Amino acid sequence: MPLTLLLHCRDLEETREFYQSALGFNVFDSAEGTLTAEKQGGRLIFTRRDLWEGSPGFSGTIYFTITDADSYFASVQGKVAVAWPIQDMSYGSREFGIKDCNGYHLAFQQQQA
Repeated sequence: MPLTLLLHCRDLEETREFYQSALGFNVFDSAEGTLTAEKQGGRLIFTRRDLWEGSPGFSGTIYFTITDADSYFASVQGKVAVAWPIQDMSYGSREFGIKDCNGYHLAFQQQQA
């Protein structure tokens, strides 16, 4: 089942630029002043509206499963803040993590055979 997350952002244009230029996502305007960023079936929707007044902030890491973690890491390294470098994890994936322009932690993982 595909999953789409709706996330708050500080600036839609900064978010658009980061996801397009640094991460190579397909980014487009979407309904009601939102911005959608997609890559390999993963989708994030960003809004400047505060829909969560009084709710706790987001804590966690957003994982994307990709086909080639090493190549993708090489393509974004130097353009993003790396939270942890590319590595083999004990739970069977090869992955790396970054921090996006809004402070969200994103991980990109490739399942090991």
